[in-house]
Amino acid sequence: MGENATSSAEAAPAVAELDPPNRTLMGPGPSDVHPRVLRAMSTPLVGHLDPSFVELMDEVQDLLRYTFRTDNEWTIPVSGTGSAAMEAAFGNLVEPGDTVLVPSNGYFGDRMASMARRAGGDVVTVDAPWGEPLDPADVESALAAHDPDVFGFVHAETSTGVLQPDVPVLTEAAHDHDAFVVADTVTSLGGVELRVDDWNVDVAYAGPQKCLSCPPGASPLTLSDEAMAKVLDRETDPRSWYLDLSLLEGYWGDERAYHHTAPITNVYALREALRLVAEEGIEARWERHERLASALKAGVEAMGLAMNAPDAYWLPSLNAVCVPEGVDDGAICDAVLEGYDLEIAGGLGDLAGEIFRIGCMGHAARPENVVLTVTALGDALAEAGADVDTDAGVRAVRESLR
Repeated sequence: MGENATSSAEAAPAVAELDPPNRTLMGPGPSDVHPRVLRAMSTPLVGHLDPSFVELMDEVQDLLRYTFRTDNEWTIPVSGTGSAAMEAAFGNLVEPGDTVLVPSNGYFGDRMASMARRAGGDVVTVDAPWGEPLDPADVESALAAHDPDVFGFVHAETSTGVLQPDVPVLTEAAHDHDAFVVADTVTSLGGVELRVDDWNVDVAYAGPQKCLSCPPGASPLTLSDEAMAKVLDRETDPRSWYLDLSLLEGYWGDERAYHHTAPITNVYALREALRLVAEEGIEARWERHERLASALKAGVEAMGLAMNAPDAYWLPSLNAVCVPEGVDDGAICDAVLEGYDLEIAGGLGDLAGEIFRIGCMGHAARPENVVLTVTALGDALAEAGADVDTDAGVRAVRESLR
């Protein structure tokens, strides 16, 4: 190297000012963030043991209890994305040698299985086709056959657009076999009816970036007293120190003892997102999601497209729309992104190439976004040669919203 040369280690990289595109997020998540939540994230930082932050922690826990519809003491935001809350649930509740029954009817049931195995559990499955819910009779048979210690189910399967009905029937059957129940509520919390206590769910976890319209980083988790007792009575420590709930209890419980530096700004954001839930009212929020998603559903059907999930288990917060024959779903997603700054997504796993996944979540669940989505999707499909009637779709949306 010459005398005047500058090494890459010495030269500062030239990086432009941050300027992300202004998208409308109608995919499977994240969803559009409410302006109040963005403002909350710009407020001054304090220490994670500052008295003002400790007071805020109490408020976040109370708001989470309201949103989960639970009185559980052990209700916290886990520092991390929704997958961190999921791993905290399975990594703490499942001990080596425990039998864990999980569903096979979607991408996130498969993730449950993976996490339970990593925790040392012996995984067995209750089967259903992708795009269908679990049949309570099949769950009962699997419970009788395997006598599991833990039963997990996905309340709102993001990969298929299916809402699991009959939740109290499933939890009662599991408890009859002395199994703890873990519910994946990532795409249902704050968007569709969820009643943790009334439905006797032992553990539920979620992500803030879906129906709560909050950036990822602090993810809701709630455990019943009985579930937390199992966690605290473990014979071996969980494999993750960071997600060990017996240690996190010292920070989020009465002691407020140091465990790790909490993502303070993300907790600010979650608090404001939950304040918006409380101001709207949880049942009114469920109704809004159903009303706006019904308009979206009416629009895509009037346009000539079919929904993947029948009405009996249609998931308002994540709409699975069948891809017309001969259409490349990826090309359509690219077209609406490029032409309308609108994000939707294609299918995963067994449904890859077969469905569009269109969210209707949180702050994004607004009339103008539904009209935009039907318009953009219809135009892109028509350009690709599909037999669709975009105008009829938009008319149906507007009629539904009257």
